[in-house]
Amino acid sequence: MFVCSCNMLTDTDVETAVKNGAVRPKEVYESKGCRAQCGNCVTGVVCLLRQMIHQGRMVVPEAAHGAAAMGAAV
Repeated sequence: MFVCSCNMLTDTDVETAVKNGAVRPKEVYESKGCRAQCGNCVTGVVCLLRQMIHQGRMVVPEAAHGAAAMGAAV
């Protein structure tokens, strides 16, 4: 489903961005090489982000893995 008609951004694009570590709308748009145009989609993007993060679709970035490993070793 299209979330942003200005940028042809889909819910699948948002999900992919979240899987790659996006937690803010700006990061979702940047993952597709665009930015919000008219702004009507931002609320929907935020809603999808929250839903997907809550469902555990987010991947922990590599830096966090390293920090966790260092914390465990100390």
